[in-house]
Amino acid sequence: MDTLAFLSLSALIALLIRFAFSNAPGLVARRCKGITSESILREEMLLRQSVNKSETPTRIFIPNVFARWPWPRRINPNYAVVKEEADAWMTSFKAFSPKAQDVYNRCDSSKSFSLQVRHSEHVRSACDLMHLFFMFDEYSDRSTPSEVCKQKEVIMDALRNPHTPRPEGEWIGGEMARQFWQRAIQNATVVAQKRVVLYMDEYFEAVVQESIDKENNRILDVESYIIARRRTSGVKPSITVVELGLDIPDEVMSHPALQEMIQAAVDMIAFSNDIYSYNLERLRGDDFHNIITCVMKEYQTDVNGAMLWTEGFLLKAEEGSVWPWRPFPNGKSH
Repeated sequence: MDTLAFLSLSALIALLIRFAFSNAPGLVARRCKGITSESILREEMLLRQSVNKSETPTRIFIPNVFARWPWPRRINPNYAVVKEEADAWMTSFKAFSPKAQDVYNRCDSSKSFSLQVRHSEHVRSACDLMHLFFMFDEYSDRSTPSEVCKQKEVIMDALRNPHTPRPEGEWIGGEMARQFWQRAIQNATVVAQKRVVLYMDEYFEAVVQESIDKENNRILDVESYIIARRRTSGVKPSITVVELGLDIPDEVMSHPALQEMIQAAVDMIAFSNDIYSYNLERLRGDDFHNIITCVMKEYQTDVNGAMLWTEGFLLKAEEGSVWPWRPFPNGKSH
């Protein structure tokens, strides 16, 4: 690996590591002292010994899967200004009722991206992308598979033609996607643009399949769900925002160590999200697409057994994100 490629790879790895942590939820119902191999033993014990599996326990164990995370959080100094601009942009589309929009704005989704993106123009693109994802998620959740497919086609057409006006009367997602991408490409390298469009298409296609599974009340086996969730989480297109200003060639991005770390980051974000959102999804009757539900069904365990299984899975992902990069500081290929 040449020096320039090494420097690009090292910079991206550092940003991705920070990305994985910054997108981890900050609140947990129970604080663990640490994640050790003992947790994996506990998960096996609970999988075999859990009782009264048909009932939800009074208390749900939520592991602190980032208890050992070594990197600090650093918020972008332009965050407050960019958040105000991005929130005003989102509100201008009137995609939701004023009350619903206010609730969403107070969630402060922009902060997660402001923790790892360095340049203000890229922070704005990241915040816009978060808003676009939220809008699509809310609409697709209430749509049929055929409707979700049409929504995907509208957004992808807008991304591929950001300078072309959208048809009058079209679903709002088209114009929202067009404006987001028209602004983002002004400060993005050609290779980064290509990856954003590629991973966005992959994400939307995965959500179409999720909608089909939902309509058919299909709960995936654990292995199939892990593969599907890596795509429906939208983490990969989100990660590409980190590299908008970087000109990293495909041969560097395909490096095994970097690919291992990217997948680990995807897993930590996607499946920790499943942990923290499970109970709300269960109460809404919308928990079919969640690792906790899949583990409970496949291993015939209760929710706490499934939580511990997922904790062990995420521990392995954490190790996959922290360790692959260590040989690189000496300038040697992995």
